[in-house]
Amino acid sequence: MEAQGEKSLSCGTICLKYLLFLFNILFWLAGGTVLAVGVWTMVEKSDYISLLNSSLYSVSAYLLIAAGVIVIVTGIIGCCATLKEMKSLLIVYLVLLLCIFLLEVIAGVLAYITYQELDQELRQNLKGTMQQKYQQPGEESITRAVDKLQQEFQCCGSQNSSDWRDSVWIQSAGNERLVPDSCCKSPSALCGLRDHPSNIYKVEGGCIMKLEEFILSQLYIIGAVGIGIAFLQLVGMMFTCCLYQKLKEDPY
Repeated sequence: MEAQGEKSLSCGTICLKYLLFLFNILFWLAGGTVLAVGVWTMVEKSDYISLLNSSLYSVSAYLLIAAGVIVIVTGIIGCCATLKEMKSLLIVYLVLLLCIFLLEVIAGVLAYITYQELDQELRQNLKGTMQQKYQQPGEESITRAVDKLQQEFQCCGSQNSSDWRDSVWIQSAGNERLVPDSCCKSPSALCGLRDHPSNIYKVEGGCIMKLEEFILSQLYIIGAVGIGIAFLQLVGMMFTCCLYQKLKEDPY
């Protein structure tokens, strides 16, 4: 009976080892996904960050990148600890899982705060930024961001195309445009001279609502990825604790 119990215990340990190894592969893939989302947010959408006074959006993206790197490293440590049955390395692995969980909580809180602040900030500042800084010396990043925003989201102005009437650039001497060329449905030099709905994005609405929707969709992605990894972590911590206990009990 005693030998049978010892054999059963060893089989349980082996099963936990391979379950935890499988978990680490999934965890490693999840880390790669988080890293990819963070890098994509910074590379593809970094122009829009220049339209915001707050740095919380970029901080959230950097947190995703950091979390992705830590998850990948943690997955490698977990695989080594599992295959080599090293109890000390399992403890390090468990501590890293807890650290990642805390990082996700911080990123989640930041994401919620970010949307609340950015929503208010966009409504207050986007119109002024467009009117005061577009095509002004030293504001090239703002100009690029506004042009990209209007073309990508097919919009014109903050609330509507009439916002451009009070633009410093539109009112400057020698400029006969009514809106920037990036407001045009088919952009070309001086196409902004005519603001008819057939020529510009006049009836499609302003950019502020579309930018809000974009930011909210990004935060949803961050939230969904965070929840998925948090679930994986709970499973991983449970397997790690069980394996650690089994290794302590196993005689070999």
